[in-house]
Formats: sequence, structure tokens, C-alpha cells
Amino acid sequence: MNTPFYTLGIETSCDETAVAVLKEETKLAANLVYSQAKLHSRYGGVVPEVASRDHLRKLPYLVREILEQAGISIGDVSLVAATYGPGLVGPLLVGLSHGKGLAFGLGVPFIGVNHLEGHIFAHRLNTPEMEPPFMALIVSGGHTILVVVKQYGRYQLVGSTVDDAAGEALDKVGKLLGIDYPAGAQLDRLAQEGNPKAIRFPRPMEGTP
Repeated sequence: MNTPFYTLGIETSCDETAVAVLKEETKLAANLVYSQAKLHSRYGGVVPEVASRDHLRKLPYLVREILEQAGISIGDVSLVAATYGPGLVGPLLVGLSHGKGLAFGLGVPFIGVNHLEGHIFAHRLNTPEMEPPFMALIVSGGHTILVVVKQYGRYQLVGSTVDDAAGEALDKVGKLLGIDYPAGAQLDRLAQEGNPKAIRFPRPMEGTP
């Protein structure tokens, strides 16, 4: 009987401490996300040093909890993966260091994962049959990009924001309006009451090949 292949994943690129256990290639055995939103709300945005220190405090406990939820022991882990970027340097170092330390102690491989590729690959949890080529739109806190996924690991950038990403724009508008961080949910509620035709926005990438 073959022993199942378990991957322990760690994500600390910004203000959320996330861990997951993946069984084989596409079965999510357990997933945990701890948000620091309340911690940063007093500052009106993410403070990298504060985020780093909170990752340091929470990550060891979350790793123990995720293994328990997945019903495995640390010795069952076959591979450790952690986000290497893009993201905030301090928070990234916390996750990378913890992941590398675990992998070294267990004697298993370690893989650094691109944060944006993680967004693209997430679809495989629900639609594992979907294979490249396809187009992917990533709209996150710090990145808004459109890419053609030719193969996994091979991408063609179609377009991206030239200034603020969508998430950054929401947070800045929220701060100007006096809305507590994070502002996205409240701005969405306000938008339902507004006039979508009040402002004529330019069409992005119009005329580009």
C-alpha cells in the first residue's frame, strides 16, 4: 500500500497567516487562515513590522492545528512549500524561514512558491481537469494582472495596472472616506446605492494589441 503524499503549504506574503495540507495533487485535506485585519485597522493599513511579528507568534500554532485537522502527524509530511514572493519582505521571511526549518528537520524537499502562481493554480482544487492554455485574471490586494497561461510555468502578460492595484485603490478610497480598514466590504455596500453611470471611466487597454 502506497503512503499518501502530503504537502504542507505556508503563506505569509502580507497580513494573513495561512496554512494548508494537500493530499496528493488536488485534494485539500485542511486549510486555515488567520487574518490580521483587526490588528492593522488602528493604523488604517498594513504595517509590515507589525505583520511580521504577528506571523511569528501565530505560525507555529497554526501548523500544529492544521496537522491535527488533516489527521496526520508532522512525520507524514512529504513536502513543504512556502510563498517566496511577491509580497512584504518581513512577512515573507517569516514563512520562508519556518518552512525551510521544518523541511530541513524532516529531511523532505522544500519548494518556494510564487504568490501569483498560487492564485492561478487554486482553480485546480475545483476544476482539476482544466488544463492550459487559458486566460487568468488576478485581482488581489497588491496585484491586478491579466495573463495567458500557455503552460504551467509559462505565462504571457497581457496587461496590468500601471499604478495602484484594485485592492490598494479600495483601501485608499476607504481611507479618504473615513471607512475603517479593510474598506472593501463597506465600499461594496455603498456602491449598491450609487449610480453606476455617474462617472464615465476610460476603457483599460483600449487599442492595445
